[in-house]
Amino acid sequence: MAKEIILGIDLGTTNSVVSIIENGAPKILENPNGKRTTPSVVAFKNGETIVGEVAKRQLETNPDSISSIKRLMGTSKTVHANNRDYKPEEISAMILSYMKDYAEKKIGSSVKKAVITVPAYFDNSQREATKNAGIIAGLDVVRIINEPTAAALAFGLNKDKDKNNKILVFDLGGGTFDVSILEVESGTYDVLSTSGDNKLGGDDWDNAIVNWMIKKINELYSYDVSKDKMAMARLKEEAERAKITLSQSLVANISLPFLAMSANGPINVELELKRSEFEKMTEDLVQRIKKPVLDALEQAKLSAKDLSEVLLVGGSTRMPAVQELVEKLLGKKPNNSINPDEVVSAGAAIQGGVLAGDIQDVLLLDVTPLTLGIVVEGDIVAPLIDRNTTIPVTRSQIFSTAMDNQTAVTIVVTQGERQMAADNKILGQFNLEGIEPAPRGIPQIEVSFSIDVNGITKVTAKDKKTNKEQTITIQNTSDLSKEEVEKMVKEAEANREADQKKRREIEVTVRAEQTINQLEKVVNGEEIKKADPKQKEELEKELNSFKELLSKKSIDELETKLNEFDKKMAQAMEFLKKQGFDKSSEKETNDKDDKSKK
Repeated sequence: MAKEIILGIDLGTTNSVVSIIENGAPKILENPNGKRTTPSVVAFKNGETIVGEVAKRQLETNPDSISSIKRLMGTSKTVHANNRDYKPEEISAMILSYMKDYAEKKIGSSVKKAVITVPAYFDNSQREATKNAGIIAGLDVVRIINEPTAAALAFGLNKDKDKNNKILVFDLGGGTFDVSILEVESGTYDVLSTSGDNKLGGDDWDNAIVNWMIKKINELYSYDVSKDKMAMARLKEEAERAKITLSQSLVANISLPFLAMSANGPINVELELKRSEFEKMTEDLVQRIKKPVLDALEQAKLSAKDLSEVLLVGGSTRMPAVQELVEKLLGKKPNNSINPDEVVSAGAAIQGGVLAGDIQDVLLLDVTPLTLGIVVEGDIVAPLIDRNTTIPVTRSQIFSTAMDNQTAVTIVVTQGERQMAADNKILGQFNLEGIEPAPRGIPQIEVSFSIDVNGITKVTAKDKKTNKEQTITIQNTSDLSKEEVEKMVKEAEANREADQKKRREIEVTVRAEQTINQLEKVVNGEEIKKADPKQKEELEKELNSFKELLSKKSIDELETKLNEFDKKMAQAMEFLKKQGFDKSSEKETNDKDDKSKK
């Protein structure tokens, strides 16, 4: 019996990638455009949902286009498009669904399970939102793993398993920045520390170029392009292109013909951006990289010289200024042997392979990125699980009441490194009631924190005397209930069917138009005049039949007729091919006879 395939998905801010394990190694699956990365962009047009490359091309012209949705995951914010508001999970689900669909076509069978990666610094709400997006897309998300950890898995798969390697993974993606340090030995991947900046990514470098262009256009043309939505979309695309160019060249030429229409006529922008200018305007962003790198080393109790390898992950690590800073900071040239765009997805596929039993002798020990605790008297945080604790983990602590005869307590769960609750993120709260009245400090309330393999937290409070208990699973802050997720699953399924129907109609129509065009060329061509009149009559009959079905939009009949016609044509071609083969064989025999006579 064949083992179940588990997809490895890097759901990125800018681009996403899907992989599987084939013959014990990760294989990146190409999308319908033949690309190994898919833009994380969704667009709506004429009732159709468009994802990927085609959607990205519409960012300039289609106001119903959405990009960088990952930055909103785990928040209560929505995006407005297609005459309605969408939650971030819904948009991410459309990207996942598209990838699932093309992966299934590549594999040739349906796939239900996936490992999805998230930035190491994603909190509970963001992880839960990512899991919900997978569910809405029709996927069973068997594991959520950290992106840098996935990268290390991919890097270390075929390395010497007996050697002790300490790897620093530097992951600068489109929207987030993570640093993780792992110890790899005998197939065990032990995450020693993780740090990062959830609000720093390649998009920020793009935005710096956009702001520079806005200022330049204002100076040259007295036009505020920031108020022109369509023009801004073009600016963002051009900024990304310029950033990529400056990773290889010292100068980027920016050309934006007919960017906008001012009182003085059309604005045709021609600008030149030098790498030195770009590096100066983004110096503050590069400096923000330092602290998380040094924090990760400190947490792991290591110095830079203890590192065996420094891996660069994410397309934004191609910027020379970033590479130079990393080398200067760690005194080690980064390893460029792996594709920074694909390595995270490959690692996710490896984790899927481990879970499916396709890959043996690999054990992943990940960590929680931030400290978890509860609020006690005086708005102080009492930590229960420190950051960089290996997961899964369960920790308990005994607390008591703050006032005499208190019969209820409110458990407020926090995440963060600060001592005061107000300075950390509040993940959720619940009440434990039914405590027996007693002087303050006497009741014993056991609070337990449990973090699963996906980094999702469950908190329980229990009165030791009465055994009264209350539990909360930290859900995402957009408050998606189970019912809402199920409703979105149904909506996604319904839209999926409608999209497939629409796609089929388009494909059949295009096939029919191509066939009609070919038949018209034959019917009106010179060659048909030499043929039997009955053949021309038969072809004209076919042509008119196709035209009639197309005008009626009889898609089912049209598809059946096209298949029959293609079959007939294939048989005819086979006959001609056979005839040609026979003639060539006959000619070959005659040639041999001639030679023997000579």
